Amino acid sequence: MLDQLFQVTDTLTRSISPENPTGEPGKGGMCPLEEGTCARAARDLGTGWKINPYIFIEPKSTVELAHIDGSGVINQIWVTISKNWRWRSAILRFYWDGSDQPSVECPLGDFFCMGWNEFSQINSLAVCINPGSGFNCYWRMPFKKGCRITLENISEERVTIYYQINYELRELPDEIAYFHAQFRRVNPLPYKEVYTIVDGIEGKGQYVGTYMAWGVHSSGWWGEGEIKFYIDDDDDYPTICGTGTEDYFGGSFDFRDPADLNRYATYSTPYSGMHVFKPDGAYRSQTRFGLYRWHITDPVHFSKNLRVTIQALGWREGGRYLPLQDDLASVAFWYQTLPTKKFPALPDKDSLEVI
Repeated sequence: MLDQLFQVTDTLTRSISPENPTGEPGKGGMCPLEEGTCARAARDLGTGWKINPYIFIEPKSTVELAHIDGSGVINQIWVTISKNWRWRSAILRFYWDGSDQPSVECPLGDFFCMGWNEFSQINSLAVCINPGSGFNCYWRMPFKKGCRITLENISEERVTIYYQINYELRELPDEIAYFHAQFRRVNPLPYKEVYTIVDGIEGKGQYVGTYMAWGVHSSGWWGEGEIKFYIDDDDDYPTICGTGTEDYFGGSFDFRDPADLNRYATYSTPYSGMHVFKPDGAYRSQTRFGLYRWHITDPVHFSKNLRVTIQALGWREGGRYLPLQDDLASVAFWYQTLPTKKFPALPDKDSLEVI
């Protein structure tokens, strides 16, 4: 992108936030004092002085964060939400070019690689999580006719949300692939079953990333399983077969810290990362992991369909693999041509909850 910054184009820059909910030029910061969420704080200053920097979403309701007409690309999204609020209680949905079927349907936290409802800094190209709980997404999201972004509050509490959606309006090529993200969770994984990250993808495109919130339910090493990509006409056996969970996420040998082999070494890099959420010696009794892997330089191309699975394997006596029954949640990220096939139904509120 750096080599494009000096170019002169007809691109129009726009931004949607609570202070400019339509993204129209010259319409930012116009909220009347009496209508703003920060009316009391700005009562001595008036319109233009940070009157409406956030919105409320009432319990069991959905708000439209963005409605854009025309052709363009979303370049960056920043979000932060009420402190100590459960991030899986907000559901993000993106709709491209007038479709009624969302191409993105995902709990807010998992979309930004924060599935365990606990802050952990991430420094990657596609997602950055900054203190304190600043969620940033840099996936490029094109649309030819328009887009809608909604956020549903499935909790019993009102939530406060700050957000900024930065995009550009411009012409696009005749054929493009649209951004998709799908969430899944199984808890616990049935014995000897393989976890499905995504299946039922139909169209032409490329797979670009995986996030997993992995909760172990037993002691010992948990990441011996292989990831598999079943591309196009693959049936029983995949075209791409990994060598181990930690290998796929860019690590090796149990993510061990070379300075202390009894400890995990966390890391966050442009393309992959792993974070550990440790027991606290009291009620938080299990270790939890957050892992991401972006296929930005090595996208997985498909022409017809795609299915992605991963095994959950540990070790048992006799040097034998142990099929695990862990708490597995994931987000698959990919681009494809429209239409989008209908996603499996999201788990209900209780099945989404992080205990």
